[in-house]
This record gives sequence, C-alpha cells and structure tokens, in this order.
Amino acid sequence: MTIQLGNITTVVASTPEAAREILLSKDEVCSSRPVPDAVTALKHHDMAILWIPPNVTWQTHRKVLRMYLTSQHKLDTLKNVRETVVEEMLDYIRVCARKKTAVDIGMMGFAFSLNQLAKTFFSQNMTSYEPEDIRRFQEVVETAMEMMGKLNIVDMFPVLKPFDPQNVRRRAKEAFVCLEEMVEASLNERVKHRDSNLPRFDDVLDSMLDYSEENEDEFSLKHIKTLLMEVLVAGTDTIASSTTWIMSELLLNPHMLLKVREEVSHIVGEDGTIEEAKTLELPYLHAVIKETLRLHAGSPLLAPHITQTEVQIGNYVVPKNTRLVVNAWAVARDERYWENPRVFMPERFLKNKVDFKGQHFEFIPFGSGRRKCPGMPLAERMLSLIVASFVYHFDWDANEEVNMDDKFGLALLKATPLVVTPQVVNK
Repeated sequence: MTIQLGNITTVVASTPEAAREILLSKDEVCSSRPVPDAVTALKHHDMAILWIPPNVTWQTHRKVLRMYLTSQHKLDTLKNVRETVVEEMLDYIRVCARKKTAVDIGMMGFAFSLNQLAKTFFSQNMTSYEPEDIRRFQEVVETAMEMMGKLNIVDMFPVLKPFDPQNVRRRAKEAFVCLEEMVEASLNERVKHRDSNLPRFDDVLDSMLDYSEENEDEFSLKHIKTLLMEVLVAGTDTIASSTTWIMSELLLNPHMLLKVREEVSHIVGEDGTIEEAKTLELPYLHAVIKETLRLHAGSPLLAPHITQTEVQIGNYVVPKNTRLVVNAWAVARDERYWENPRVFMPERFLKNKVDFKGQHFEFIPFGSGRRKCPGMPLAERMLSLIVASFVYHFDWDANEEVNMDDKFGLALLKATPLVVTPQVVNK
C-alpha cells in the first residue's frame, strides 16, 4: 500500500513476504531511516542508534552493546543483578498484599526494568517502587516515546518546521532534557570517581568508559550518554507495556495463569527464589509471552526505513527516498500463517517452532535484519523472570473486568493501566 502524506511517499508492507524483502534480502538499500522532527530535539540525535544510518557510529554502538550488555556471556554474567532487583520488587508487592493495596502492573514492570538497567550500568537503583517516585521517570519516558511516534505535520511539510505547530518538538525536547540531566549526572559522578583513583565498580559503565579511553575518537562521553539514554527509554517502556499485556491476558484466561504457575513451580528453589536461567526452559511460559507479543507487539509499526536507491519490492519499483513502514501488527494476523489470528492461543507456539528472533517473518515484534532490536535477548530474559515471579508468588484481584483497549503510538500501550490487588499464594 502506498500513502502520500504531504511531501512524503510512504509504502506500507503488511505481508511477511514484503517484510522479508525490506528487512533482509534488500536491506542494503533499505536500512537507513528518516529522522522525525521530534528526534532532532535530542542534542546528539546524530549518534542515536535507532535513527542513524548503519555507519561507523552505528556499528560501534551495536558492538559496545553486544560486548557489555547483550551477548550470551554478558547476559549470563549479569543475571544476578536482575534476580536481585526482581526480589526487591517482590518484597514491595508483599507489603502491598499485607495492606491490601492495589499495584499498577505497568509501573512495577517499569520500575523493575529501570532499576535492573540502572544497577547494570551504574551499580545503583534509580527509583523506589512507590508510584509517585516511579511516575517521575515514567512520564518523561512515555512523553519521549509518544512524541517520536506522533503523526507530525512538520514531517509531511518541512516548511512548517520553524513553527512546530503541534508542539511536538518542544515537548520532545523537554523530555529529552530531563533524561539527559539524569544520565549526565550519573556519568559525571562516575568520571569524577575514576579521576579520584577510587575503587572501580566494574559495572557496564566502567567497561564503556574503559573502551572510550582507548577509542575516544569513535566512542566519546557524548556517545556513551546518548547510548545510555536510548537503552533506558527503550528498555523500560517496552518491558512495562509487554508485562502489562501479558498479565492482562493471563487474568482474562485464569486457566492459563494456573498452567504457567504449575510449570514455574517445578523450577523454584527451596528458598522460593526463581532463577532466570531456568525460566528460559519453560515452554508454556514462553508460548504465553510469544502469543502476547504477537497480538500486542511493542511496536505495531516498526521504525520506518528509507530507500537509498530505487529498488524493486515484490512486483513494484519503489523510488529512491521513499519511506518504508513494516506493519508488524498486520503481519502477525495474516490468516495464511495463523489459525484464528485474533484469538489468544498460546498453544499454537507449542505446535510450531516460530520465534521472534527475526527469521520467521510472520512474527517480527523485534524486527529483523541489521536493524533488528539489539535488546531482544535481554528483553526475553526480563519478561520471563518478571512474569514467572508475578504468577508464581501472587494471585491478582482485578476488582473489575480487564479492559483490553489500546492506544496507538511508537509503542502499543494499554489505554487503561492494569491496577490489581495482590494476594500472596500459599504454597
């Protein structure tokens, strides 16, 4: 489908076959991105891994993420951080259960992901689990995501850029400035600490700074700051949203929740703790996660691409400088690949070997090819651990029917939060 939006020609790919061509077989000429006006409000947007073309800076940032955060070895090394943070969150929820106080599942997912990333990078938490503390950071992240995904008339008619008629750039800048101040404070504090010859933390930030000192031309403090901001935004918003959708589907299907709990019970230690590595071996839990991501993809429309030359996609010749948008939402509902595609059926993933790692183009919530989300391996572990913990340790009283309406943006969010009252499960 071709859409003309002002000065912009956009081709929307809504089939697995078209997605494969754009993301994999023709990705050499389709892998650059158009930069939304909102993104230009980020001080160093020309270093932002999501938006820059696959140049040297992009390659360096991907390499650094892989070396220090998302490789199999680093994920295994850092699992204790995630297990510690999830126990801190569970302690807070147990207090809420005793007080019969409701909790917002999305907020818990956000705080868990923020704190585990903060401990991984900075060796400290960035928030408590109290709603007012979480909201301070969450509102900034949600604003940044909303503005980057908003349909902005300036992107269609660049002549309007000086006027910013929808206040998109202004609001994006306010959010980016808040994020930058938070990250910069932690970064400057660490640099000062290192300059004072104090003991190392030996966390990811120390590793990044070591790499920067050896490769300052290609990876300066500005690169570190921009990369940290991107990871904190993408890593928190996606986990919060996905956790909310997964728990919503399980509360609507209590027999499935009990099935997940039964499966998790076989891997729990004598002290009641859940090891992250063992959650990766639970087929039904992962079927639930996959089915939720199929129906409620974090990004229903993948971040746009732009053609660098004229290219043939399917039977069509697409001109240079055409925007390409892969409709992951529609692809995951293609009736040629999915039986009853609008029905929540985790069992379908027990019968097939389809996964979300980018080789099955009927299911690409994290994208595919060279622009695939680099945080996918970490997201898989985080979701497995938090959902297993929620389901095993607590019953959840929704008090009213769970509303499954959504709101569209760069991320697909629930229109209303999932606020539920926890009850500790007697084992």
